[in-house]
Amino acid sequence: MKKTLLLTMTAALACVTVRAQENTTATTNAPANAAPETTSTTTNPATAESMSMTHSSTTPQPMNGAIDLDHRFEAGLVIGEPTGASVKYWFNNTLAIDGAFGWSFHHDTDFTIQSDVLWHKYDIFHVSQGALPLYFGVGGRVKFRDNQDDEAGIRVPVGVTYLFPDIPVSLFAEVAPVLDVTPSVRGGFTAGIGARYRF
Repeated sequence: MKKTLLLTMTAALACVTVRAQENTTATTNAPANAAPETTSTTTNPATAESMSMTHSSTTPQPMNGAIDLDHRFEAGLVIGEPTGASVKYWFNNTLAIDGAFGWSFHHDTDFTIQSDVLWHKYDIFHVSQGALPLYFGVGGRVKFRDNQDDEAGIRVPVGVTYLFPDIPVSLFAEVAPVLDVTPSVRGGFTAGIGARYRF
């Protein structure tokens, strides 16, 4: 009886030992650098495009000097010296020519014509929408006086213009030192504000 029990226990022990050896061998032969499982995420292109459109529609986009060159010509009104009509033509984003004609009420009711070549700088003043370039230039002015000799001279305007982003309208304000050269040399000063529509 004892001998039978001893043989049974020996056989069971041998089975346990063999099973343990098999588990150890399987663990040792497993790949050492097995990569962990990763979960890949794929972004739906339609969703990404929708998010991009939503962001661009809610974020104001400055013009950064981008003039719509399909609408180069401007026409409107100026109030000041002189008071009358004002026009402007853009050659490109920075170079333009303007002109004004109207009446001057500084001394007499003189009819005045003036025109300037203008250069625009967009990196001086920054706005969240539209554009606010500083401009400066050089030009000429002629005053047709009622009871005195006509005057002609040189003017050097400096001003700012605001270009609306959504409508073809611009506002401007400027000052201009003037040096008359005929009939006599005399200095002066003019200023004006106005608005123009772009065609």
